Amino acid sequence: MQRREALKQTALFGVATALFPSLLQSCKETSRLNWQPQFLSVKHAELVSSLVDTLLPKTETPGALEMKVDMFIDLVYGKLNGEAGQETMDKGMDDFDARCKEKFGDRFADLSPENKAEFLKMEEANSPKFNGSIWGTAAGKQEPVGFYRNLKSTALWGYFSSEEIGLKVLTYDPVPGPYQGCIPLAEVGNTYSL
Repeated sequence: MQRREALKQTALFGVATALFPSLLQSCKETSRLNWQPQFLSVKHAELVSSLVDTLLPKTETPGALEMKVDMFIDLVYGKLNGEAGQETMDKGMDDFDARCKEKFGDRFADLSPENKAEFLKMEEANSPKFNGSIWGTAAGKQEPVGFYRNLKSTALWGYFSSEEIGLKVLTYDPVPGPYQGCIPLAEVGNTYSL
């Protein structure tokens, strides 16, 4: 064997040996948290991150993880819930993952995107819903809606109240608008009603 060929084969073997473990790891999705939760446990923070990323993925608009919705939920969880509220949410997260393991054999954060979507469809169908509201007040007595519905509601709140979504994705019309004392009526268009 020529010396040059032997060196080439040795180099290829070294590269293959180095890549093999990472190839095996890439076969299974695993959740990695890239932030330090302040109130949630790491296991629960991974669930929240995975859930909000599935509910509000990155498309042509930013995703929930880019808007740090998971970190927002961590703060809401810790600062707005009392001890009893935190225990209820912890139990809800544990029950959610237990149902997921029963159905797919793994926790939600480690499921494939297809299984995550299927599981969320089931949760959406089986979770109690919020009552309708009149002028922002819930109509009738609101029964508890459970972990999934509460988390989804909080995720939407965090996402749509983020500055970037408010300024760049939604139509932003600040009230009161800028004062323009003298503009032609043609630029205004029709008369505004209140």
